[in-house]
Amino acid sequence: MASFTAAEQLARRHRFQWWETLPWIAALAAFFAFPNYLAFGTQVLITILFALSVDLVLGYAGIVTLGHAAFFGAGAYTVGMLASHFGWTEPLSGLLAAALVAGAVGLVSGLVLLRTTGLTLLMLTLCTMTLLEQAANMGAAWTGGFDGIPGLSFGKILGLFSFDVLYFRSQYLYVLTVLLICFLIARTLIYSSFGQSLTGVRENLLRMHAVGAPVRARLVIAYAISAALAGVAGGLFTQATGFVNLAVLGLERAAGVLIVLILGGYGRLYGAFVGAVAYMVLEHFLAKAYPTAWQLGIGIVLVVVALYARNGILGLAETLRGKRRQRSAS
Repeated sequence: MASFTAAEQLARRHRFQWWETLPWIAALAAFFAFPNYLAFGTQVLITILFALSVDLVLGYAGIVTLGHAAFFGAGAYTVGMLASHFGWTEPLSGLLAAALVAGAVGLVSGLVLLRTTGLTLLMLTLCTMTLLEQAANMGAAWTGGFDGIPGLSFGKILGLFSFDVLYFRSQYLYVLTVLLICFLIARTLIYSSFGQSLTGVRENLLRMHAVGAPVRARLVIAYAISAALAGVAGGLFTQATGFVNLAVLGLERAAGVLIVLILGGYGRLYGAFVGAVAYMVLEHFLAKAYPTAWQLGIGIVLVVVALYARNGILGLAETLRGKRRQRSAS
């Protein structure tokens, strides 16, 4: 009876709520409402996918990382080098290759790094990213070194739709479709028994060990899946922009995705959506208004969020909704 109840609750969690369609409706509406900003919108969607991959390990498994750009860059360079050196320009198979390479890097590094925790783990993830960045810089014959690989072109999507280098219409819809598929994979994983066990590890590691759960194996698997999703985001970046350079492996990209999750709220699935839109729109308008001091504005916003909305925008919304319910009940 207890197992039936647990299965019933799990099935209920899997059900989509009506409000979950709102981000996707907004994304489609933006395609028609802002035709001159589709290049910017494409980058927002890629950032959402990257943040979603980080949220899988940080928000749900409790794995602290500062080097997830290693997997983003692995995917980006995989697509770039395959197109540049081997003529592999088919978009979907290129994304699959990016996911496999980034996932393999995540699996191998996870087997080593996840033996540690806390500050040690944080620094080792940063070191992994730095090592890959230096490897890309030194392997100039393959990666282009500091200059990267510019001028990349890719074949038609599904053999039907060409990449629109001027208006980014095809790229936007292509990236949105891939984001939806990856989101459904992440959502299914999070609400599965595997995902619930990851939450258990985050909340009480000792208890999960006590009940005999294979904690380290599940963390490594989650880390590899997260790396694969980050690799897909990196591959999309290369395909959408037509170039790849060392910036995809930089600390700025790794720190930026953490800022996105801090703003949106990590461990909430849709925090990546809210945080990416808030951060990139804020960055865009601040850079326009104050080209030399826009980072100051970002810093002030982060301080305010850290002080008054510690669970991000979604966390603040949940808190306000809870208080309203309490008032209604009283």
